[in-house]
Amino acid sequence: HPENFCTINCLLEMSNKMHELVHYYVGIDVGSASVRAALVDQFGTVLALAEQPIQIWEPQPHHYEQSSEDIWNACCIVCKTVVQGIDINRIRGLGFDATCSLVVLDDQFRPLAVNVEGEHNRNIVMWMDHRAFSQAERINQTKHSVLDSVGGTMSVEMQPPKLLWIKENLKETCWKKAAHFFDLPDFLSWKATSSLTRSLCTLVCKWTYKADSGWDDSFWELVGLEEFTKDGHAKIGNHVLSPGSPVEYGLSPEAAKDLGLSPGTAVAASLIDAHAGGLGLIGADVRGYSLPCEGQPITSRLALICGTSSCHMAISKTPIFVPGVWGPYYSAMVPGFWLNEGGQSAAGKLMNHIVQGHAAFSELEVKAKSSGQNIYTYLNSHLELIKGRLPAGSLTVDLHVWPDFHGNRSPLADPALKGMVVGLTL
Repeated sequence: HPENFCTINCLLEMSNKMHELVHYYVGIDVGSASVRAALVDQFGTVLALAEQPIQIWEPQPHHYEQSSEDIWNACCIVCKTVVQGIDINRIRGLGFDATCSLVVLDDQFRPLAVNVEGEHNRNIVMWMDHRAFSQAERINQTKHSVLDSVGGTMSVEMQPPKLLWIKENLKETCWKKAAHFFDLPDFLSWKATSSLTRSLCTLVCKWTYKADSGWDDSFWELVGLEEFTKDGHAKIGNHVLSPGSPVEYGLSPEAAKDLGLSPGTAVAASLIDAHAGGLGLIGADVRGYSLPCEGQPITSRLALICGTSSCHMAISKTPIFVPGVWGPYYSAMVPGFWLNEGGQSAAGKLMNHIVQGHAAFSELEVKAKSSGQNIYTYLNSHLELIKGRLPAGSLTVDLHVWPDFHGNRSPLADPALKGMVVGLTL
């Protein structure tokens, strides 16, 4: 019938118009052990995902290192994978998040070794690296006022202790040659745009920067890092943007070629990986799901972000000071709100450590592979079977775990604490 023919044509025309209007966004997430990318349309639909492992070196106890070149190469692989078959001119923006690891480059932007072996490809001190224990202790003994914004105690996982360690232990091979110290999320936005802009998220949470007043030179001078006060803080950043703000220049031609995108594509000021997750959870639209938080202010929400470590994140309209809890950080995650963070250094990593160190791990690997599942999905299925035969909790009724195998992040703020399992038998 002519009417049906007209209807079909109209529908096809509408479909084509909608297709023409679709725009895309790429998000790249750099975790501790892998890099992931997602292609998302303007409606929030995830259209493609990709993942690429990255290397971790542990040359000695408490030392964890990575390579900025290895990480960037992984970013390029996953980005090119998710945009396959897409008109890249419809990609409106690119955003990075990453672990709060320390990247060191020389005055020619070449990697510098952060190790005594002189391996320049290993130019990242990872967030979970605890080599700077004594430096963190000395910084905390100063009782400087910037410590009030990190729960009163600076963590060995933050950047000032690591920077001081490099100065004291690698002065000739690294410190004197270093021209640029980046948090990893900021390194990625620089690599994408050639802009030395830093994110308010990284500098406020890990470097003692204040959103309202900037750097406190008295802190750097007191702890023996007075070099950072020179040349307008050029080595650590003097142009700072709120997370998500467009970085000047946009995607450079070289980076565009690496990533498989168009030059000039907008690049957002980056986020720490946990904070990207926190933003997504705290800012989520929960209407229509019958959740207790529906209709409540976002300050009533708590985000629990789990990966290699765990982070508990909450925001408030006014600053809240809690001993042993990081923050309050102003506008570091949600603009105009104060952020507090708890959590533990070893969460997913501790789970891997326990499972992979068990005598039955080899058997588990075989059974999981034969079932076509990863080991944790298989373990969860196995637990469901056990629950059908035994009361819930019976497996652990006599087992008690103190989980601080990699120190305690909060609220005890003690990186020297050890973990234990009580209740073992022969």
